[in-house]
Amino acid sequence: MLKKTLAALALGTALLTAGQAMAADYTIDKEGQHAFIDWKVSHLGFSFIHGTFKDWSGTFSWDAAKPADSKIDVTLKTASLFSNHAERDKHIASKDFLDVSKFPEATFKSTKVVPTGEKTADVTGDLTLHGVTKPVTFKATFNGEGKDPWGGERAGFNATTSVNLNDFGIKSPGADQTLTLDISLEGVKAK
Repeated sequence: MLKKTLAALALGTALLTAGQAMAADYTIDKEGQHAFIDWKVSHLGFSFIHGTFKDWSGTFSWDAAKPADSKIDVTLKTASLFSNHAERDKHIASKDFLDVSKFPEATFKSTKVVPTGEKTADVTGDLTLHGVTKPVTFKATFNGEGKDPWGGERAGFNATTSVNLNDFGIKSPGADQTLTLDISLEGVKAK
């Protein structure tokens, strides 16, 4: 009798968990150049300087059936900034702005994902930049998921946010202190 009860309990547990989808883990495909962290900041109110970060990595967990359970974790090397102008990049990396020698990394770790539509969500998390950590919300769009031509599985997203540089202790010349981040990423599912 005890054996039958234990067997029934084990079978019931197996059936219950089999029906529950699990979030899959992905590595962001930075090596294949299928992911970008681009930025834009006003130049004295006359134009915008655009740039990117070249050295970064990250992971995310994703389950289309339960997007609220998703997570993302990204770390970037601040010295990898690139705006297509060596002297400007050197100045942005200096103590006047990012101070990359003192703050070599910036990170984002999600704390909450709130679906806002069929393929959209607000992704809130802790952004650490210039040694300061603040909550930031990205507006994210799910682009799609599926098999790739090399036998792997992928999922892709875009996300944008704007932050006030003053909140992170960075003083930018001019009145506008807004830094806009535009993220495009594709992840390869862990096997």
